Amino acid sequence: MKRLSSLRWRAICTLIGLALVFMSAPVMKAQSGHPMLGGARGVVRSSMGTLLEGIAMQLVSHKNAIRTTVYSDRDGRYEFPKLEAGWYTLRVARPLEYKPYQREAVWIEGATSLDEIVLERVTDSEFLPPTPEILAQLTDAEWLYNVPGTVQEKKIFSDTCGSGCHNYQQSLRDRFDEKGWSLMLDRMTLYAGRLVIEKNRPGPDGKIPMGFGLTEENRDILLKFLARVRGPQSEFAPMKPFPRPRGAATRVIITEYELPRFDVRVHDVAGDADGNIWYTSNRSPIIGKLDPRTGVVKEYQVPVTPGKHTGQHWLAIAKDGKIVFTETWSNNLGVLDPATGQVTKWTGTGGNKGLAPDGFVWGTCDGRYLCKFDPKVSAEPIQKIPLKKSQNTYGNDVSEDGNFFVGGTPWQANFDGIVWADLRTGEIWEVQTESGHADPSRGGVDPEGNGWNGGRGGRITEFERKTHRVREWESPTPFVTFYEAKPDKNGEIWAGAQRGGRIVRFNPKTDRWIEYIFPEPFSLDWRTWIDNSTNPVTAWYGDHNGYIVRIQPLE
Repeated sequence: MKRLSSLRWRAICTLIGLALVFMSAPVMKAQSGHPMLGGARGVVRSSMGTLLEGIAMQLVSHKNAIRTTVYSDRDGRYEFPKLEAGWYTLRVARPLEYKPYQREAVWIEGATSLDEIVLERVTDSEFLPPTPEILAQLTDAEWLYNVPGTVQEKKIFSDTCGSGCHNYQQSLRDRFDEKGWSLMLDRMTLYAGRLVIEKNRPGPDGKIPMGFGLTEENRDILLKFLARVRGPQSEFAPMKPFPRPRGAATRVIITEYELPRFDVRVHDVAGDADGNIWYTSNRSPIIGKLDPRTGVVKEYQVPVTPGKHTGQHWLAIAKDGKIVFTETWSNNLGVLDPATGQVTKWTGTGGNKGLAPDGFVWGTCDGRYLCKFDPKVSAEPIQKIPLKKSQNTYGNDVSEDGNFFVGGTPWQANFDGIVWADLRTGEIWEVQTESGHADPSRGGVDPEGNGWNGGRGGRITEFERKTHRVREWESPTPFVTFYEAKPDKNGEIWAGAQRGGRIVRFNPKTDRWIEYIFPEPFSLDWRTWIDNSTNPVTAWYGDHNGYIVRIQPLE
């Protein structure tokens, strides 16, 4: 009887122990039940036993190199969407304060349960050693945040160097004395930020204007800052990265598609009715089409204009499926017929434009008019509406109903503001921003007819149609720029935080910001395309570094 009681007691203890284990262990279902998930899942914790939130877990397909990234929740759980069965590389993208983790060959099929991942910290300090491995994982904003200097110096650097088509690291990795930095600043500000573009033309005073709105006073501040912090003998101090994503910012799937050409330099993207993503190449004579289902890319050759820098800029898809685009450097407006591959180009207007539902294109011309173009006929304006305060608009967008136009005017000497027009009546409003330093650029029109623009000064601006006022909001992450801001069908605003390695989702009704952090430390986003057919909406952008990114929020 005693032995039987002992066995019973041991069995009871065993059952209690197992129950405690199951109660304390993370549930492996993670976010199972969400229609966008249902794939491989696991748990990630530190070597000290702490469950880790906001860790970017990534699967890279051996078949097509598509990268799929999800983020661990507060219980350290992560779950991928259902992926095609096959071999994948499993890794932690941007582990930063933790040592790298990577498994080269993992078979994924359905809801595969993955082994628990234990990450070991690089250092016990909250500051990370500036090793090449750590520096390569930091965003531009983190680089600038950690460099010694005043807020004024860093903001001037961000407003100037953050407006070009390269990252901060290309500057901050260099070491020059004051003379060397002076020559570098001249090269970057007097030549339109391109290596193969001619020098800026002299202004009315005979002086050559500096690009990016840089003044002589700010140039001197910037020069002394760079010579001091990135002089010949300068060294990097230990770095502190920005916090990992938390809460709603972890409930997202990010998919990256590598493009087959090194020099593609994606500028604009847009989706067609068949689910393909079209993109322009800012440095080569091609327009490409990505099939997200397979990762297959088809390229269309664009004839080169003799004597001009090649490459496309703006792109939109007409109702008949034809691709309307511009070439900034050769000042062309073009149309590509995907059915035949034929390209028709008209010389006379380039830059950013807005495609209306009726197929006409809107943008400014001659430095003082809002102009209407017919891309099927020529680049000559068929309608002109005079401007009063602004000389030009850099961003140009038309609402989906064709009623309203909005454009931003960065870098203008006496006018930092928004141009908004009612295209039905021809009435135009030109309104200055509150700060005078928003540098509003590209954007769009929300469902209520309000105009939105991303500000290169790190702000998002809104033109309120009913009150004719401009409001602005500043980014929660420092030292980023917004090249554009795009409203979705719900009135939320999406904007790529350039140099911040993230895209923001802003709700102006609640003042709520969600920052979806990318698995790569880049975010050179010139154009966000919103797929309003999904619920929640899906955001797309083409990174200037040569890949296309899909952002799928789970809420």
